[in-house]
Amino acid sequence: MARDNPNDLAGESPPRSIVAVYPGSFDPLTLGHVDIIDRASRLFSDVVVALSETTRTKRFSFSTEERLAMIERVIDPYPNVKVVSFGGLLTHFARSIRATVLIRGLRAISDFEYEFQMASMNHTLAPDVETVFMMTATKYSYLSSSIVKEIASLGGNIAHLVPDAIHDQIVGRLGPKS
Repeated sequence: MARDNPNDLAGESPPRSIVAVYPGSFDPLTLGHVDIIDRASRLFSDVVVALSETTRTKRFSFSTEERLAMIERVIDPYPNVKVVSFGGLLTHFARSIRATVLIRGLRAISDFEYEFQMASMNHTLAPDVETVFMMTATKYSYLSSSIVKEIASLGGNIAHLVPDAIHDQIVGRLGPKS
Protein backbone atom coordinates (compact mmCIF):
# COMPACT_ATOMS: atom_id res chain seq x y z
CA MET A 1 0.00 0.00 0.00
CA ALA A 2 1.49 3.33 -1.06
CA ARG A 3 1.56 6.22 1.34
CA ASP A 4 0.09 9.54 0.26
CA ASN A 5 2.60 11.32 2.45
CA PRO A 6 6.10 9.80 2.60
CA ASN A 7 6.55 11.43 6.02
CA ASP A 8 3.58 9.49 7.39
CA LEU A 9 5.12 6.68 9.39
CA ALA A 10 1.81 5.22 10.54
CA GLY A 11 2.27 2.04 12.47
CA GLU A 12 5.89 2.81 13.34
CA SER A 13 7.03 3.86 16.78
CA PRO A 14 7.68 7.52 17.40
CA PRO A 15 11.28 8.72 17.44
CA ARG A 16 12.99 8.03 20.73
CA SER A 17 15.82 9.58 22.60
CA ILE A 18 19.13 7.99 21.65
CA VAL A 19 22.24 8.49 23.75
CA ALA A 20 25.43 8.04 21.76
CA VAL A 21 28.94 7.83 23.19
CA TYR A 22 31.97 9.13 21.30
CA PRO A 23 34.95 7.67 23.21
CA GLY A 24 38.61 8.56 22.92
CA SER A 25 41.68 9.97 24.58
CA PHE A 26 41.40 13.32 22.75
CA ASP A 27 45.01 14.20 23.63
CA PRO A 28 44.53 16.78 22.23
CA LEU A 29 41.16 17.30 20.56
CA THR A 30 41.53 17.99 16.82
CA LEU A 31 39.26 19.47 14.17
CA GLY A 32 38.72 15.90 12.95
CA HIS A 33 37.23 15.04 16.34
CA VAL A 34 35.09 18.19 16.24
CA ASP A 35 33.83 17.19 12.78
CA ILE A 36 32.56 13.88 14.19
CA ILE A 37 31.06 15.60 17.27
CA ASP A 38 29.27 18.15 15.09
CA ARG A 39 27.77 15.54 12.79
CA ALA A 40 26.85 13.16 15.64
CA SER A 41 25.09 16.02 17.45
CA ARG A 42 22.74 16.28 14.48
CA LEU A 43 22.02 12.53 14.38
CA PHE A 44 21.48 11.68 18.04
CA SER A 45 19.44 13.32 20.77
CA ASP A 46 22.35 13.21 23.21
CA VAL A 47 26.06 12.78 22.56
CA VAL A 48 28.50 12.04 25.35
CA VAL A 49 32.15 12.63 24.55
CA ALA A 50 33.67 9.94 26.74
CA LEU A 51 37.20 10.86 27.71
CA SER A 52 39.35 7.87 28.54
CA GLU A 53 41.17 8.45 31.83
CA THR A 54 43.72 5.71 31.30
CA THR A 55 45.13 3.49 28.62
CA ARG A 56 47.83 0.87 28.59
CA THR A 57 49.30 2.04 25.31
CA LYS A 58 49.49 5.85 25.54
CA ARG A 59 51.18 8.44 27.69
CA PHE A 60 49.04 11.54 27.79
CA SER A 61 50.44 15.01 27.15
CA PHE A 62 47.51 16.59 28.99
CA SER A 63 45.92 15.49 32.27
CA THR A 64 42.34 14.25 32.41
CA GLU A 65 41.28 17.58 33.93
CA GLU A 66 43.02 19.57 31.18
CA ARG A 67 41.50 17.47 28.41
CA LEU A 68 38.04 17.75 29.99
CA ALA A 69 38.35 21.54 30.20
CA MET A 70 39.57 21.82 26.59
CA ILE A 71 36.69 19.71 25.29
CA GLU A 72 34.15 21.62 27.39
CA ARG A 73 35.30 24.90 25.80
CA VAL A 74 34.95 23.46 22.31
CA ILE A 75 31.55 21.76 22.74
CA ASP A 76 29.91 24.80 24.36
CA PRO A 77 27.91 25.60 21.17
CA TYR A 78 26.36 22.11 21.16
CA PRO A 79 23.50 21.93 23.70
CA ASN A 80 23.04 18.17 23.31
CA VAL A 81 26.73 17.30 23.77
CA LYS A 82 28.54 16.84 27.06
CA VAL A 83 31.93 15.47 28.07
CA VAL A 84 32.53 12.94 30.84
CA SER A 85 35.67 11.07 31.82
CA PHE A 86 35.54 7.34 32.41
CA GLY A 87 37.80 4.46 33.36
CA GLY A 88 37.37 0.76 32.73
CA LEU A 89 35.40 -0.92 29.99
CA LEU A 90 33.63 1.31 27.50
CA THR A 91 30.63 -1.01 27.40
CA HIS A 92 30.21 -0.75 31.18
CA PHE A 93 30.33 3.03 30.92
CA ALA A 94 27.86 3.09 28.00
CA ARG A 95 25.37 0.97 29.92
CA SER A 96 25.80 3.08 33.07
CA ILE A 97 24.54 6.14 31.18
CA ARG A 98 21.94 4.19 29.17
CA ALA A 99 23.72 4.76 25.87
CA THR A 100 22.72 2.50 22.99
CA VAL A 101 25.23 3.72 20.41
CA LEU A 102 29.02 3.93 20.30
CA ILE A 103 30.43 6.31 17.70
CA ARG A 104 33.77 5.52 16.13
CA GLY A 105 35.48 7.79 13.66
CA LEU A 106 37.28 6.36 10.66
CA ARG A 107 39.94 8.29 8.76
CA ALA A 108 41.17 5.69 6.31
CA ILE A 109 40.81 2.02 5.53
CA SER A 110 43.81 1.39 7.78
CA ASP A 111 41.63 2.32 10.80
CA PHE A 112 38.96 -0.19 9.88
CA GLU A 113 40.64 -3.44 10.92
CA TYR A 114 41.30 -2.27 14.49
CA GLU A 115 37.89 -0.57 14.79
CA PHE A 116 36.11 -3.66 13.43
CA GLN A 117 37.86 -5.83 16.02
CA MET A 118 36.89 -3.43 18.82
CA ALA A 119 33.28 -3.17 17.59
CA SER A 120 33.00 -6.95 17.46
CA MET A 121 34.34 -7.31 21.00
CA ASN A 122 32.07 -4.53 22.29
CA HIS A 123 29.10 -6.29 20.67
CA THR A 124 30.10 -9.52 22.42
CA LEU A 125 30.26 -7.67 25.76
CA ALA A 126 27.11 -5.60 25.19
CA PRO A 127 24.89 -6.84 22.34
CA ASP A 128 22.36 -4.10 23.10
CA VAL A 129 24.90 -1.35 22.27
CA GLU A 130 25.48 -0.71 18.57
CA THR A 131 28.66 0.71 17.05
CA VAL A 132 28.23 3.33 14.35
CA PHE A 133 31.22 4.19 12.17
CA MET A 134 31.47 7.74 10.88
CA MET A 135 33.94 8.70 8.20
CA THR A 136 35.71 11.92 9.01
CA ALA A 137 35.54 14.72 6.46
CA THR A 138 38.08 14.18 3.69
CA LYS A 139 40.01 17.30 4.67
CA TYR A 140 40.78 15.66 8.05
CA SER A 141 41.51 12.14 6.80
CA TYR A 142 45.24 12.48 7.58
CA LEU A 143 44.77 14.15 10.95
CA SER A 144 45.50 12.58 14.33
CA SER A 145 46.36 13.82 17.80
CA SER A 146 49.82 12.27 17.38
CA ILE A 147 50.47 14.32 14.25
CA VAL A 148 49.29 17.51 16.00
CA LYS A 149 51.65 16.83 18.91
CA GLU A 150 54.58 16.19 16.57
CA ILE A 151 54.02 19.33 14.51
CA ALA A 152 53.51 21.49 17.62
CA SER A 153 56.65 20.11 19.29
CA LEU A 154 58.70 21.05 16.22
CA GLY A 155 57.30 24.58 16.09
CA GLY A 156 54.97 24.01 13.14
CA ASN A 157 51.65 25.76 12.61
CA ILE A 158 48.71 23.76 13.98
CA ALA A 159 46.09 26.51 13.70
CA HIS A 160 44.30 24.69 10.88
CA LEU A 161 44.32 21.39 12.81
CA VAL A 162 42.86 22.25 16.22
CA PRO A 163 39.99 24.40 17.50
CA ASP A 164 40.85 28.07 18.11
CA ALA A 165 39.60 27.82 21.70
CA ILE A 166 42.41 25.40 22.66
CA HIS A 167 45.18 26.30 20.19
CA ASP A 168 47.24 28.43 22.59
CA GLN A 169 47.04 25.85 25.37
CA ILE A 170 48.32 23.12 23.05
CA VAL A 171 51.16 25.25 21.66
CA GLY A 172 52.06 26.42 25.18
CA ARG A 173 52.41 22.85 26.40
CA LEU A 174 53.85 21.14 23.35
CA GLY A 175 55.65 23.88 21.43
CA PRO A 176 59.44 24.10 21.36
CA LYS A 177 60.98 25.40 24.55
CA SER A 178 63.25 28.43 24.17
